[in-house]
Amino acid sequence: MKEFEKIINYNFKNKNLLKEALTHSSYANEHKSSNMKCNERLEFLGDAVLSIVVADYIFNNCPQLPEGELTKLRAALVCEKALFKFGKSINLGEYLLLSKGEKNGGGAERPSIVSDAFEAVIAAIYLDSGMEAAKKHILRFIIPEINNRSTKPFKDYKTTLQEIVQKNPGEKLQYQLVSETGPDHDKHFVFDVLLNSNVIGTGGGRSKKEAEQNAAREALELMGY
Repeated sequence: MKEFEKIINYNFKNKNLLKEALTHSSYANEHKSSNMKCNERLEFLGDAVLSIVVADYIFNNCPQLPEGELTKLRAALVCEKALFKFGKSINLGEYLLLSKGEKNGGGAERPSIVSDAFEAVIAAIYLDSGMEAAKKHILRFIIPEINNRSTKPFKDYKTTLQEIVQKNPGEKLQYQLVSETGPDHDKHFVFDVLLNSNVIGTGGGRSKKEAEQNAAREALELMGY
């Protein structure tokens, strides 16, 4: 943990917060007798802290962007693909506590696991020292990513589909969970996207967000976009 603290340039006052942030549910389940806490609750909080910091930064530093473009940029900066990239840049996977099976199965390189842990670390810093410390940590990754957006932007299929549907007043779009399979540490979700109760696309993924995006993408393809 000391090594990881050096990498992120932050020293925890409460080391248990960092340990919890680095503990995957598979490891906690494997060590139930020791009352280990996994990082799922921290991930939930970290997601919220990340979203507000990113929204605040791009609102104040990208005045030329309209609301729709701000929404797309925020989505690109907080999606699983981006968080996995940030996590890889600090070798986060190497410091995670994983079960033997998860570790042998390549869990340290799994995008869903690394991106979730990245959010959990954000929450741990927030709880340890407050919003300013968390903001400093987050912007270390966000600012360079915004400055180097010459790469192909993240496709926010859900927003694109919503914008198309909104052109027709009265049309209702919703996402419905079809199935949820696999153990807690390796879930697979399938979602339908419905237009006025009619299924127009189906998608799967390791997270609900990813599955919904893939469902929206299929709907757009079937609609000819």
